[in-house]
Amino acid sequence: MLYQPNYSYRIILFNQKMPQKSRKFSLVLIKPSHYDDDGYVIQWFRSAIPANSLACLYGLALECREQKILGEDVELEIHAFDETNTNIKINKIASLIESADDGIVMLVGVQSNQFPRALDIAKPLRDKGIKVAVGGFHVSGTMAMLKARDKYVQAAIDLGVTIFAGEAEGRFGQFLKDVSGGKAEQIYNFMDDLPNIENVATPLLPAERVHLTAGATTSFDAGRGCPFSCSFCTIINVQGRKSRRRSPEDIEKLIRANVAQGLHSFFITDDNFARNKDWEIILDKLIELREVEKLNISFIIQVDTLCHKLPNFIEKCKRAGVKRVFIGLENINPDSLLGASKRQNKITDYRAMLLAWKKVGIVTYCGYILGFPNDTQESVLRDIEIIKKELPVDLLEFFYLTPLPGSADHKKLHESGIAMDEDLNKYDLNHAVTAHPKMSQENWEETYRKAWKTYYTDEHIETVLRRAIATGTSPGKTMFFITWFNGCIDIEKIHPLEGGFLRRKHRKSRRSNLPLENPLIFYPKTFLEILFKQIRWISLYSRLRLIYRKVRKDPKKLEYMDLALEPVMENETETRELFQSEAAHNFVEKLNRNEKIRHGETV
Repeated sequence: MLYQPNYSYRIILFNQKMPQKSRKFSLVLIKPSHYDDDGYVIQWFRSAIPANSLACLYGLALECREQKILGEDVELEIHAFDETNTNIKINKIASLIESADDGIVMLVGVQSNQFPRALDIAKPLRDKGIKVAVGGFHVSGTMAMLKARDKYVQAAIDLGVTIFAGEAEGRFGQFLKDVSGGKAEQIYNFMDDLPNIENVATPLLPAERVHLTAGATTSFDAGRGCPFSCSFCTIINVQGRKSRRRSPEDIEKLIRANVAQGLHSFFITDDNFARNKDWEIILDKLIELREVEKLNISFIIQVDTLCHKLPNFIEKCKRAGVKRVFIGLENINPDSLLGASKRQNKITDYRAMLLAWKKVGIVTYCGYILGFPNDTQESVLRDIEIIKKELPVDLLEFFYLTPLPGSADHKKLHESGIAMDEDLNKYDLNHAVTAHPKMSQENWEETYRKAWKTYYTDEHIETVLRRAIATGTSPGKTMFFITWFNGCIDIEKIHPLEGGFLRRKHRKSRRSNLPLENPLIFYPKTFLEILFKQIRWISLYSRLRLIYRKVRKDPKKLEYMDLALEPVMENETETRELFQSEAAHNFVEKLNRNEKIRHGETV
């Protein structure tokens, strides 16, 4: 009974309700890493690639908290961790849930190579009775493409883990209500209902989390989906082929929210920003923020090889603050590109496209896939030498052709009963996971290693730096990234996309099917490993620094010219080695025939 005087009438109110005690619901978001070849989690003092999925889920969670989606009396506590830069201790994660009245651990954005690690995080949590959910590309891709349940996804279900396929916008609040009310379903499948992402919650991460990435770079997706049909790609089957995008106002809002935290560097994670139908008005908004409001913001983007044909696209990227661009070059063999349904890549456009980026001084990364059916070690190394001579690429990064779960390639092999490696941890584009028709696995792996060494010779590094100076591209940044790429492959034995600053290893963060090492062995060994690696990193940097200084001191450095930097000429298909293979000849002849037909000429 609560006595509450009313001073107007001096009466006592009875049966007044006691104020309810607030409840706490703890939401823990974890972006898992994956294991190296020795079974240890790949983790760094500072990681390289910011986790967009983590930012999206954190932003949605903040919106749910603001809207008090779980009720006026429920405090929604949110924690976000990226395992590539944070040691995940199961007991500490469990305590975040156990100290609250209710909660759930969500493993977000889990790719195929990260799924074994996700299961190793989930199992001890489930053993403690803690609710766990998992979502991301592996779950979504396999549910979209395979008739039977993927065995790794089934293993998660068997642990009692909730499966979330599809995107969380528009349904995350209801999901949290289900969990809080004890009514969570075993499987949430939204793959047939891709949401609109305009005017939804702003992707955001706390600044202290973002500062654990190199350069304090955060990320967001301006749009989702891709119109192309590359057979090795999972994007089109997970995010669809229809462009869904955030409005320029949405992007301005998220830029301002991050700048308010002191964050100025952004990775736009769209698989192909050039195919975002609103690219121009988005870039215009970014230009306004930079040139009118003087915001110091910069961007990394991903585009296709046709981007230069969009009027003003590259010029506006420069003005908007784009510093680096990743381009899916993939191959210079037209037959290989056609076989992978990558018809949009035309080798006749490569030089014009790369020169356009060079003209505005933006650093280019080009992805190159090894292992197409007609590839041999000889053909691969020959093609790399042609690229070195004739294409003004800054950084070339190599990938195994990998049948990623969720891709058409994976579905085809799966349904045909063709053997693929059963260890999902290897599906990181840095391992061969199925047989090649012309190369043994040993030969394929040797080809992969030789590809890196063939491109990143001291001689060619000097050439790349000379091109950078001559075209106004930052030679210092170019050298930094070349050092990064070299060191990740040669020293860390990890793909540069998974690299970072100062590798960290934790004895107990080892794959569950491998034994824990004796601490008397593990710690001395790890200390010596770190020491020797740092010596090698210093040696690599010192060697490349000498090349850099040599180039910078050349009095004629601004006059440098080579085959790659020469303007595109009409007769290039007759004179350039790039076009002298049989496949290239056939491709050029077909293009010429189509061009004549288009102009009404007789073929």
